[in-house]
Amino acid sequence: MSRSTDFLAGLLGVALTLTAAAASARTSDRRQPMDIESARSTCATGGNASCTLTGDVTLVQGTLRVRADKAVIQQAGGNPSRALLSGNVSLQQEMDDGDRIDATSDNIDYDLRNEVMVFTGNVVIRQQRGTLNGQRVVYNLKTGQVESGGDGGRVKMRILPKEAPATTGKGML
Repeated sequence: MSRSTDFLAGLLGVALTLTAAAASARTSDRRQPMDIESARSTCATGGNASCTLTGDVTLVQGTLRVRADKAVIQQAGGNPSRALLSGNVSLQQEMDDGDRIDATSDNIDYDLRNEVMVFTGNVVIRQQRGTLNGQRVVYNLKTGQVESGGDGGRVKMRILPKEAPATTGKGML
């Protein structure tokens, strides 16, 4: 398993906290081994190399589950700099508070240098207390700011009251 692929999965775990200000992704997941599978991989060596994984790409690390049709991990100066996930992307992870987050989108572009993750195309993020739907969601891991909208679509949110029981395990916030 390459260092850049291992780093990607850990960062995806952090990204799953995107709509859970009071909760965080299962911190123990980052200390777990990661299992990666794909139909094909093409990886270059060197400090500015990239690795492309295609065909039902799956990454599993602890409670983190990621699936995409394709993953491209780019390096700059020997460090992962960008991760591009495309095609039917899905992310699931348990949070430290016991909640679960489920996110789907067409693509995720993660700028590791600036710590900004951009979900695009048919974005749906669910947690116990609500949902967020849109065409574009930008999450700044440094500031914790989430920005939704753009690309001609509307942002839709549903926030359930705190005392409302979860129905069907879907939700966010």
